[in-house]
Amino acid sequence: MRDDLLDPRAVLLHESAADRDAAIRRCGQALVEVGAVAPAYVTAMLERERTISTYVGEGVAIPHGTAGSKDDIARDAICVVRFPGGVDWDGERVTLCVGIAARNDGHVPLLAALAEILLDPDRARALREATEIHQVMKELTR
Repeated sequence: MRDDLLDPRAVLLHESAADRDAAIRRCGQALVEVGAVAPAYVTAMLERERTISTYVGEGVAIPHGTAGSKDDIARDAICVVRFPGGVDWDGERVTLCVGIAARNDGHVPLLAALAEILLDPDRARALREATEIHQVMKELTR
């Protein structure tokens, strides 16, 4: 994965959220805070979730906006937000959200790289259990 996609300031490892929507809002806010998206993108992330779940298994969700939200994206980026206490995600327990903002087809290589990591049980566990930003950076940019 390109290492310019993940700003260390968008790696939040000790968050909590009351529910799925609050978790998505926190991911979206992380992308807003690093200048990758406009605040309207957060609303699009919530809309996407109402259409189809972004839960991908193993305690991981990959929230992202709708196709119509591309104009709210300033640059391709991801955020990594860890919820150690877990968040109820439509009956599943999510502890790690990887938020994606990508214009055009920028999300395709991102999703492929994430899938590769998540299909490797050791790397997936390392991501889910990371307590330091450098651990996440290492896993996602190696």
